[in-house]
Amino acid sequence: MSKAPNYYIVNADALPEIFRKVVEARRLLDTGEAETVNQAVLLTGISRSAFYKYKDAVRPFQDMLHGRIVTFQIMMKDQPGILSHALNLFAGSGANILTINQGIPINGCAVVTINAETSGLRGSLQDLLEQIDKTDGVLRGEILAG
Repeated sequence: MSKAPNYYIVNADALPEIFRKVVEARRLLDTGEAETVNQAVLLTGISRSAFYKYKDAVRPFQDMLHGRIVTFQIMMKDQPGILSHALNLFAGSGANILTINQGIPINGCAVVTINAETSGLRGSLQDLLEQIDKTDGVLRGEILAG
């Protein structure tokens, strides 16, 4: 029998509320919105024991990818300037682009795969994906691997 994986990717809505609150408490501490664990747990409505029990076991997906190489796939219209704008979003976010691969456009759409190193990322991967998705001419952006 094979060994079970150590990590799972689970939609936050499927998790017990305590896990989401522990993640929020960690965020409050990391951002300085709470100076102590006591403040963080009071603000989130959890006990200190619950915080300490789960603090090292639960973290947002983007934190797991921070400082790693992440593969993005973007489907965009085959129009001048769209790829350039998307690349500027990466540069502005602090991500370091390692490779860019654009497929031949088919039916007016092209798929671009970008590998980026994310240790210098200012903000979250989710923020970057949202900016890419809002770009005029981008049909879809997603993370393939990280």
